Amino acid sequence: MGDNHCASTIAEPGFQSSNGYLKIQDFTIWMIIVSLFFTPLLMNAQDKMVPEKYQRLPFGSIKPLGWLKVQMQKDMAGFVGNLDQLVPDLMNDPIYGTERLHKKSKAKDLGNLKSGDAGGDDQYKWWNSETQSNWWDGYIRNAFLLDDQQAIEKAKNYINRILATQDEDGYIGIYDKELRYKFTGENGELWSKTTLYRGLLAYYEYTRDENVWNALLWAVDNVMQNYPVNQSQPFFAGKDFSGGVAHGLTFTDVLDQMHQLTGELKYLDYAAFLYQNFAENHSSEKDAQLQNILDPNYNLQSHGVHTYEHLRPLIVAAYTKGTSELKKALQIYLERIKACTTPTGGAIGDEWIGGRQADATHTGYEYCSLQELMDSYAALFQKSGDIKAAEEIETIFYNAAQGSRNPDHSCIAYLKTDNSYEMMGTRNGDVEPDRKQTRYKYSPVHQDVAVCCVPNAGRISPYFLQNCWLKEGENTLVAAVLGPNILETTIQNIPVTIEEITEYPYRNHFIFKIKTGETVTFQLKIRKPEWAISIQTKENYQIEEGYLVFNRKLLQNDRIELEFKAEVQVKEDLNHEKYFTFGALIYAKPIGSIEHTGKVYASGFIDLTYSPTDSGKYGFIANHRDSFKDGKISVKLKNKTTQKSKHLELIPLGKTILRQVSF
Repeated sequence: MGDNHCASTIAEPGFQSSNGYLKIQDFTIWMIIVSLFFTPLLMNAQDKMVPEKYQRLPFGSIKPLGWLKVQMQKDMAGFVGNLDQLVPDLMNDPIYGTERLHKKSKAKDLGNLKSGDAGGDDQYKWWNSETQSNWWDGYIRNAFLLDDQQAIEKAKNYINRILATQDEDGYIGIYDKELRYKFTGENGELWSKTTLYRGLLAYYEYTRDENVWNALLWAVDNVMQNYPVNQSQPFFAGKDFSGGVAHGLTFTDVLDQMHQLTGELKYLDYAAFLYQNFAENHSSEKDAQLQNILDPNYNLQSHGVHTYEHLRPLIVAAYTKGTSELKKALQIYLERIKACTTPTGGAIGDEWIGGRQADATHTGYEYCSLQELMDSYAALFQKSGDIKAAEEIETIFYNAAQGSRNPDHSCIAYLKTDNSYEMMGTRNGDVEPDRKQTRYKYSPVHQDVAVCCVPNAGRISPYFLQNCWLKEGENTLVAAVLGPNILETTIQNIPVTIEEITEYPYRNHFIFKIKTGETVTFQLKIRKPEWAISIQTKENYQIEEGYLVFNRKLLQNDRIELEFKAEVQVKEDLNHEKYFTFGALIYAKPIGSIEHTGKVYASGFIDLTYSPTDSGKYGFIANHRDSFKDGKISVKLKNKTTQKSKHLELIPLGKTILRQVSF
């Protein structure tokens, strides 16, 4: 990549006219005329925008503490840090470099069974870009958040390899010149860029490496030049399957972050254009298309992960354009997603929604869907300030996501159900004709299906942490999503560090240990969880819009200590089944199981399935007599078969493999 192509290079002054160069005063007059003509248009565009409630903090401002840090360290020693060693052929494929796709490229053997996938080989051509880039995105973020110097050096080498692939026109992607931007069918052009650029953005935000930033500016401009606003069809893909094209709508993630880093409206305008063009074209993943959202008879039916990641482009479009139609569509879409979501935060993703309503036993959720929906709620919360979105983030991460991890081994479930009666490959033993389902198991790879969920399992903790703190205005810090972490930022140009010391969500006690460069006055807001029945603290505070607000001068070494009091709650899901919560956690009756080993990828990295030992696995209904002690809920349940009541203990969902959640 030559210096003459650097995106930050500023040309020498000089303005051509018919007889040489314009005089400075002539140029000044010309600029005034241009500004008089264009300023009203720019002002109108800004006036339509909906002001964003909070400002996100740069990646790396919030790092893990406590049990979460320990879990992330185990992940880096396990499947997150070693995935490239477990599937080297996929990870070492130079798809962004010397092996870019061309007209004669054939679909590669990815080692998957392709059972249950949509037809057509074109999708398999771009799959390695998603696998690699989502994994690197998570790897980079984990490395920096854990201050893992060996991993950071590995990430740096990777970044340099990627920058070396940038063409003279700024292109970074997976296609050669005869194919790029010229598609009439399935492709991964925007999707392969999205997954890659998200990792580059994280690396830049942490390191402030100007070479990375210049490459990003240049690469994003290359997209906008080759798919010009209102003069191109990036989402035209014919009438056949186009999953990669639809994934590419999330390029709005990159555009939204570019806007937040630069303040330039062109990125938001382009994001709105992408959503509009997606809505106007045929798509095999059509849930988020505007006309379908506004159709009162339409039910969500597409591939789950597409449906939940497409919430973000809709949010960006609604907040960019600010039209009543888009605002209405956003509310409708959120309501439809809730109807597809189980109490643990697991939204239907096994793999197509198919017009179904969430069910604790009969609808499964994909780990990819958990990450994408959590990230979508994060975007909603940052822009709208809707406190319910923060609750959803915690519900997903602390329940469905923890409950899809194996508590004893470094592996995750590709698909999982709330009521998980067996994990032998199929959904609770269901037989699906003409389909060999293997997704309901634990694996550090899941190569027989697709290496997509494991990379997303590496992204979810860093993305969760990113949203623990936000900034409101110039003088307010917001503890939005609760958990063990440490924040480093500035207020009034004064360094501020806040350690959030807690075992949350397993305990509800918090110490906010505050250190500042000098005594400073700022406002601290801490979200009051909706389940909290009381607050115990010696501090003076006010409650405003669901937040504890502390307004006082903070000394250089200060602290705020508090505890949220909870009680056992018996709730009812969409199917009128009962489930038990205490604080942020959902509790389950563990079911005894027998562990079976499958494919061995390396020492300590094995596919695992589980069959139940309990004969009465489906057999209990709630009697509503309960108590909480030592992290467990004691409850009286009635066996459906014998009609006899029995006292049992429920434990947090994340500590189970087989379990019953709803009764």
